[in-house]
This record gives sequence, structure tokens and C-alpha cells, in this order.
Amino acid sequence: MLRRIFATFLVVLALAASARAAAPYADLFNGAEINWRDPKSGIYEASKTGQPVIMVFHASWCTACKRYREVFKDAGIVAASKDFVMILVDAEQEKEINGAFAPDGAYVPRTLFIDSDGNVSDTLVGKDPQYPHTIDIEKPDELLALMNKARASGFGKTPAPAGEPAPATPEERT
Repeated sequence: MLRRIFATFLVVLALAASARAAAPYADLFNGAEINWRDPKSGIYEASKTGQPVIMVFHASWCTACKRYREVFKDAGIVAASKDFVMILVDAEQEKEINGAFAPDGAYVPRTLFIDSDGNVSDTLVGKDPQYPHTIDIEKPDELLALMNKARASGFGKTPAPAGEPAPATPEERT
């Protein structure tokens, strides 16, 4: 019995370590409630499930990024995040990804809405015309409005092949 408990404990520790390794800064962005992915596993998941992506770029030295972390503690953001593949990218550690997903520059914080085919939305953006992928770092309202707009419009959802049922909507799942 003790051996089984110990084995289960080791599996739980390994899974927790693996989750932390996948998105090292996830805990700072409310990783306890938001299922953050690293770029590789997140992009793979989106391509397989057809779910849209929200990709957040940050840097450890960035004071605006530190303030933006608080937005992800909002209950509305947490609930809405379940309809997206949430990818957290350290812009300094993931320079290749940072450069590949920089439609208007590699500034941080930067939040991109990406469909499951890898296309960055040019309509789901913030209010700043110079840095359109900057979202209000003080309050969750702007990000939540964009998430709701994406969900309502069906952004990024890959349609089901002919003859197959469409994936269940969040309302149908409850």
C-alpha cells in the first residue's frame, strides 16, 4: 500500500514538473487556473483540435508585463481562456518564436489571437495603432471583450469536415 502511494506521488511530481517546464512563467500568469502551454505543444494542440490560440509574449525584465500578469487573475478571463489554447512565450528565451510571430514588431507585452492554421488576426487587436497587439495591462476589460468577440464570431474554429458533427460549443458542453 505504501509503495502504491509513493509511486502515485512520484507520478504527480513528475507531471507537475513537466507542466512547469512547459511554460516556466505560467505560475506568474495565474498558471493555477489557466492552462498555459509552451509554443511547441500549444501550436500542435491547436492544429489538432481546431481551437484558436491566444499567444502572450512577455519578458522577465518588463515592468508592463509584470502588471499585465494581474489581468489573468480575473474570473472572466479564466473562464474565457478555456475556449482557447493559451500559449505563454518568454520573448528572450524563445527568440525564434518571438520573431516568427511579430506582425508589427517584437515588443512586449504582446497578445496575439491566432487561428488554428497559424494566421494572426488583424482585427482582434488593442486600441493603440502603433502597437496594436498591446492590450490594456491594468484591467481585464479589453482582453475579455476581444476573447468574447473571438468566440462570438467563431474566430479560429476549423469547421468540421462534411458529414461529421461540429465540435460542441461551450454552452452545449455544460
